[in-house]
Amino acid sequence: MKRRDFIKGTAPAALLPFLINGYAVSAYRPSPLLQALEQSACDDHILVLIQLNGGNDGLNTVIPLDNYALYNAARTNIAIAENTVLKLTNEVGLHPQMTQMQQMFANGQLRVINGVGYPTPNYSHFRSTDIWLTASDYDQVIETGWMGRFLDYQYPGFPENYPNPAMPDPLAIQIGSVISGGLEGPKANMGMAFTDPTTYFNIVNGRTPVPIGQRAGEELDFVRKIGVQIEQFATPVKAAAAKAKNKSTLYPTAKTNPLADQLKIVAQLIAGGLKTRIYVVNLSGFDTHSYQTTGGAGSPTPHGTLLSQLSVAVNAFQDDLKLLGIQDRVLGMTFSEFGRRIKSNSSGGTDHGAAAPLFVFGTNVVSGVLGSTPDIPTSVSPEDNVPMQFDFRSVYASLLKDWFCVPQQAISDLLYRDFPLLSIVKGGSPTSIFDEVVDRHAGLTVSPHPVEHSCTISMNAPQGAYRMSMFDGTGREIAVISEGTTSGGAMQLPYTMSAFSSGTYYIRLQHSKGVAMLPVIKQ
Repeated sequence: MKRRDFIKGTAPAALLPFLINGYAVSAYRPSPLLQALEQSACDDHILVLIQLNGGNDGLNTVIPLDNYALYNAARTNIAIAENTVLKLTNEVGLHPQMTQMQQMFANGQLRVINGVGYPTPNYSHFRSTDIWLTASDYDQVIETGWMGRFLDYQYPGFPENYPNPAMPDPLAIQIGSVISGGLEGPKANMGMAFTDPTTYFNIVNGRTPVPIGQRAGEELDFVRKIGVQIEQFATPVKAAAAKAKNKSTLYPTAKTNPLADQLKIVAQLIAGGLKTRIYVVNLSGFDTHSYQTTGGAGSPTPHGTLLSQLSVAVNAFQDDLKLLGIQDRVLGMTFSEFGRRIKSNSSGGTDHGAAAPLFVFGTNVVSGVLGSTPDIPTSVSPEDNVPMQFDFRSVYASLLKDWFCVPQQAISDLLYRDFPLLSIVKGGSPTSIFDEVVDRHAGLTVSPHPVEHSCTISMNAPQGAYRMSMFDGTGREIAVISEGTTSGGAMQLPYTMSAFSSGTYYIRLQHSKGVAMLPVIKQ
């Protein structure tokens, strides 16, 4: 077995052999992206990724007040009562158990991005998570993570000569024992994972009785070297944990909120002086097929309780950052592998769906709602889904450019192509004309409507590139109507829908200033 093949077959990350507040801490080797960032204007910026495992129900997280009657009719057994919704704008509000994040929105520290997904959704937890972590297309299998590609890009040849005086700290840390595949590189996995400290130290200290000349001896020797290096990275992490103390009193005192416990550690490590640039934390339980609002056999934790944990944890973390004097350096983002269906099921839950909202938070976000609330059909089938408004890779590209100051060409190479940038970070990409929900369909009209055979689609897009596509009710892109470049102003496009079956479809128009969605009924 070649060492190269052995490396490629090993686990994607290295788990540090110590605990902080009862949580295992995984340290990844330095990120290629992040070394470059140290030489940029964004050299002290930190990103915290919160993964909501299981597929979060977006419609019960960000409730469409402007479509409330249709929303309520589609899910009468789990709909949030209108008078309890925490209003953000006239169009949208938060789940009633997200009081803290409503206040963050009012304080200008929360960005809500509606309808985030990808063109052809996959409803498998494993595959959709893989798509989000690798930034791949739905029909493309990529063996590297989107952050792992930055690691290889910036640090070819690692692990030789790291850590070093210029970078003594791990540049990516995950709290917990679940390792993110988003950090897997193209030539080798990011490190080794050990959940048993005894096994770890045996390997590090060379106590495992396998001579180098025997079978797998070379591979074991390599693992030992990696183990020594991981221990070197562990030293500054331990020192940082001992150096700083949390200051916020908003963290739950009991161990009732696993996300708050993890974010508390993150704040402690940042305040302790680590140069680490990426932190990954997790909150599980969002696969709410049944008992979504009440809890029960199919869902031990009610959805509202999970959202409360998210809201309390994020708010306490933000308060801690402020008291520690580091709030302007940190940006956080939530994501989940997919959303849930529009219509609830008979078990009081929701099934795997397509697009959903995500949150970006911090003192440097452009506060507000990006994108419109979902259009909900008057007659909803069990297969109907929230269609994508924004590709999740546009969110990645925007954060890389505007928070981490990565050059555009590097972003294009590492995400494999260009994605439209979104207004997320203050002073970053130009604000989209669709930042607030004002004109739901941005000049899109269809005539005649409903459509029997053929129709004319009118749009009023600004100058620049555009793409107009058709989505079916399941949230799947089924046709590209037109794409190219426009000089601006009104355009009319003839389109034939004769081959389409009866039902509700969505026209999605993306152009240089934003995106718009229009529901279309085919008779």
